[in-house]
Amino acid sequence: MIRALHTAATGMVSQQFNIDVISANLANVNTHGFKTVRADFEDLIYQTMRPAGASVANGAQVPTGLQVGLGSRPAATYGIFTSGALQTTSNPLDMAIEGDGFFKVLLPEGGFAYTRDGGFKMDSQGRLVTGSGYPLEPEVLIPPDMQDILIGRDGTVSVRRGGVEGVEEIGTLTLTRFVNPAGLNRVGQNLYRATPASGEPVEGTPGTNGIGQITNNSLEASNVQIVDEMVRLIMAQRAYEINSRAIQTADEMLSIAKDLKR
Repeated sequence: MIRALHTAATGMVSQQFNIDVISANLANVNTHGFKTVRADFEDLIYQTMRPAGASVANGAQVPTGLQVGLGSRPAATYGIFTSGALQTTSNPLDMAIEGDGFFKVLLPEGGFAYTRDGGFKMDSQGRLVTGSGYPLEPEVLIPPDMQDILIGRDGTVSVRRGGVEGVEEIGTLTLTRFVNPAGLNRVGQNLYRATPASGEPVEGTPGTNGIGQITNNSLEASNVQIVDEMVRLIMAQRAYEINSRAIQTADEMLSIAKDLKR
């Protein structure tokens, strides 16, 4: 059996996976705080018919080996955590992170998740929550008589109350950073979960210890570059096509061998 049939098939499967990743990036081009994903691939094992340095006649050694590769497979998906563009909004609860870091939110089961999406809302208890209703940690309670809210770059949260002059500080937001953010586990809803690969979460005041700062009345756009994704899509499509052509060629060779007559 010609090896090319199976080898090219692995190439087609790999490019299918590549297009799946690219499609997810393009689908999230308008998702706030989304970080683009890149698919990495690796070659499969090699069939060695003659190792390099093998001895031949008169004690000589062959300078190179004789090997043939058996295809490729997806090796990893890698998140690119460069900052997205800042979009100014008129919502005082909108926040964007300039630099490294994540907002920390409390999940219903009691665990924590992390997000770059700063489009927070206020629930019936006055807590800042995500669009899915998960409260921000540390908890900040907005008083019911609040007329204006101010969030500083260092995370201080202040409000102006009705009938009261000046501002009152009601809490401080913190951000969390990871040594290897690419090792975080994406769980949907713009959330990440910590893993052993991401390292332990390091929580701190915005603007300190390498942690980014908060920009109020702004949202971070997705860092997906449409032109780059379209180029990758074209390359994946052509790679898929040429692998299918290799299968057709191998099939034609088998057909020729089948039709041989003595």
